[in-house]
Amino acid sequence: MIADQLRELSQYRGFKSLISARLISNFGNGLSDIALVYGVLSLNGATGKDLSLVMFARLFPMIALMLFGGVIGDRFKRNRIVGGTDMLGSGFVAISAASFIFGFASVPLLAFMGFLFGILNAMWWPAMMGLLPTIVPKEKLNDGNAVIGLLSNFGYVAGALSGGTLVTLFGSGWALLVDALSFFIAGILVWRLDGAPMDKRVRTTLFAELKEGWFEFKSRSWVVAIVIAFIGINACFEALIQVLGPLAFNENSHGPRNWSLNLAFLTLGMICGGVFALNFAVNRPLLFAIIVFALSASWNFSIALRAPLIATMAGAFVAGIALEIFTVNWHTAMQTHIPEESFSRVNAYDAFGSFALAPLGVVAAGPLAMYYGVHSVLWITGGITLVSALLVLLVKSVRGIERITL
Repeated sequence: MIADQLRELSQYRGFKSLISARLISNFGNGLSDIALVYGVLSLNGATGKDLSLVMFARLFPMIALMLFGGVIGDRFKRNRIVGGTDMLGSGFVAISAASFIFGFASVPLLAFMGFLFGILNAMWWPAMMGLLPTIVPKEKLNDGNAVIGLLSNFGYVAGALSGGTLVTLFGSGWALLVDALSFFIAGILVWRLDGAPMDKRVRTTLFAELKEGWFEFKSRSWVVAIVIAFIGINACFEALIQVLGPLAFNENSHGPRNWSLNLAFLTLGMICGGVFALNFAVNRPLLFAIIVFALSASWNFSIALRAPLIATMAGAFVAGIALEIFTVNWHTAMQTHIPEESFSRVNAYDAFGSFALAPLGVVAAGPLAMYYGVHSVLWITGGITLVSALLVLLVKSVRGIERITL
């Protein structure tokens, strides 16, 4: 079934290059999420506060500049934006890698490289989210999102499993160097796509285009409701992924391996969620996706309970299934209900709003964990995730949005 859908989607020009790029770059992302975290914690005198600072520096500029990235994504060739930022970003990752390999790594240097990478991400994200609709027709978007998610997650789980071993045996620098190479190769693949500029309108000022995007965004109550709910959810999830999880597993020499196993099972769950989304399309996609997503809080709770490694891996697996089912249904709903010419801007408002407090969550996670204990903070993040997901179901338009079949 999956092979047939992949074969059918591959007939569309550029789809093979896009999924290859996502597979390769997500292998690097899986490495990076292990290598950078434990590289920071390995520095002399480094604490949870230092880890929060480095991760905050990567996230803050992406959120702060996201709206401008949305305008850029609707003005220019999206494949050139995605490919160009990937190739430039590989240079910043390579510098971080070299700092570990040659022994001059420091928190300020890693934070600065992360800050520059975050600026590029502000342009990459809205353009990337709008790239698939330029390649496949609307009736194939659900399948396309699911297949991209599947292959991206295969790459990530391979990277995460490799990351723990590479960091333990060779150090963070070499793992980050592989990550830099993966970004560069993925950037070349996407850059070479034959993408056309999406915005054929007469260009107005930057702020006028932001205003148009805001109108498209706020006119859909289901979009606004989901974004508001995910303000708290994303702040908690980023805090878990970037800071709280690594700190919880940093109590012995097996920390990188055990955390990499959790990330690997998170991604395995996402693969299973992608298979489900590919084979089962529901009539009320957001209603179903949000109900399932509420289960993702189980990962926070399992770590907070100091459960055995196998139990936290199971929690990560459930969270992965929930996350991917939501992601595929959300992206498909956005891509089928939002005008294509303003999609990058609406997506930018989505990311800007839903990740608005994520930098604060990341920067506060380390100090809060040091003061109250990492496991106590994880109880709070799990509770916020669960309650936020359930509350958004009170909005009628979220429950009522229907799948479009063409």
